[in-house]
Amino acid sequence: MEPTLEAIKDLREATGAGVMDCKRALQEASGAIERAKDILKANGMKIAAKKSDREANEGVLHAYIHSGARVAALVELNCETDFVARTDDFKELAHNIAMQVAAMSPQFVDKDDIPAGENADPSQVTLMDQAYIRDPSKTVRDMVNEVIGKIGENIKVRRFVRFALGE
Repeated sequence: MEPTLEAIKDLREATGAGVMDCKRALQEASGAIERAKDILKANGMKIAAKKSDREANEGVLHAYIHSGARVAALVELNCETDFVARTDDFKELAHNIAMQVAAMSPQFVDKDDIPAGENADPSQVTLMDQAYIRDPSKTVRDMVNEVIGKIGENIKVRRFVRFALGE
C-alpha cells in the first residue's frame, strides 16, 4: 500500500522525521500512523546506537532559570558539529534537559557515574534514566535518542549543575 501525501505530512509533523523515513515507516506499518511512529522510534534508537562511539566535542551551554528565580540549571550538551549545535531541535533539547535538571534535581548524568558501592535507584538519581517531566512515558534518554535519530549526529549530556536558593 502506497501511503498518501497527507499521511506522510501528518507523520512528519508528529515526529519530525524525514519525508522518506516517514514514507518507509508508513509502508511498513500498512498505513497505521501509531505503528509508523513506533517504527520511527525504533529506527531512531538504532541510529543512536550506531553513532554513540563518535566524538561529540561541539555543542552549547544552556542556562535555565525557573520563574521566581529561586532555581536554576546549567547544562553542557555536546554534538559532533557546530552546525547541529545551532539548530532549533538541538537548542530545544538543551532547554528541555535544563528544565529537567531544575525540576528533578538528578545527581548524576548516567548510571556509569554512580560511585561504586552506592546503592541508588538510577531512575531517581541519574538524569538519563529519569522519566521526562513533560512526557513520563519516556525517559530523558529516549528524548535524546529521538533527536539523534532526527538530526543524525551523536549527542551527549556532558555535565550539569543545579542551583537553588538556600541549598
